[in-house]
Amino acid sequence: MTFQGTYTALITPFSDDRIDAAAFKALIERQIAAGITGIVPVGTTGESPTLDMDEHIEVIRLAVEFAAGRCQVVAGTGANATKEAIELTQAAEKLGATGTLQVCPYYNKPSQEGLYRHFRIIAENTSLPVMLYSVPGRSSIEIGVETTVRLAADCPNIVSIKEAGGSVERVNQLFQAVPADFGILCGDDPLTLPFMACGAVGLVSVASNLVPEVLVKLVQTCLDGDFTGALAQQKQFYPLFRGLMSLDVNPVPIKTAVALQGHCTEELRLPLAPLTDAAKAQLTTLMKEFGLLA
Repeated sequence: MTFQGTYTALITPFSDDRIDAAAFKALIERQIAAGITGIVPVGTTGESPTLDMDEHIEVIRLAVEFAAGRCQVVAGTGANATKEAIELTQAAEKLGATGTLQVCPYYNKPSQEGLYRHFRIIAENTSLPVMLYSVPGRSSIEIGVETTVRLAADCPNIVSIKEAGGSVERVNQLFQAVPADFGILCGDDPLTLPFMACGAVGLVSVASNLVPEVLVKLVQTCLDGDFTGALAQQKQFYPLFRGLMSLDVNPVPIKTAVALQGHCTEELRLPLAPLTDAAKAQLTTLMKEFGLLA
């Protein structure tokens, strides 16, 4: 399986500190109706650091059940402990996930050799296709270009990378170095167009929790090679994409936005805190400007 197209990094709705399965199902139904390629449960946007192991696996189980084979389910099963990442990945495979997202280990700051060994051992312990996830803003290190090339060469099921470092130059470097069938996916909504213009083949989106049809159209326009048309779409929706990432740390603004539409509660888990009143007012105004609230 290859990773190409539009993927939604799903929020995890809560109600009274429990996973809100009904809201989660409705969210997934909206994604599928919009033509999303795949969903990514329990990534950063899904508040995975605040879920215990059982909850983490339950969210994946629900995602597979609710998707019912109608889209890819790329389970976030990475961890800063290799053993835990293997256990989560094997659980996701047994549950029927179609792929796995493996975040760069955070806090412990391994060397590039440590990263290589970490991802290689995970790949060797699953048959799922693996999407690497380089996000230096959260993990403090990136998956180096040379490390990515080594992993692509040595691990047949490592087939893609979600690039969330915010650098078009790095996308250029990756595109020059990785095999032609190795997929680079953008990990930042505002950078979708420039990343895809430089060789990325898709997007793992936060904003698509709110406007999946917009991101599906933008990504497909880029894949069709119509970058003039994509530029018009990017210009139209950039303020929304930017606002959802700048008012507070992800996933606070996107979960609040979905809640403002009545699809879930605004409930977050500490240490994430709700938007300030001022930021929530800005978000409300922004959503009204885009016709997302009455």
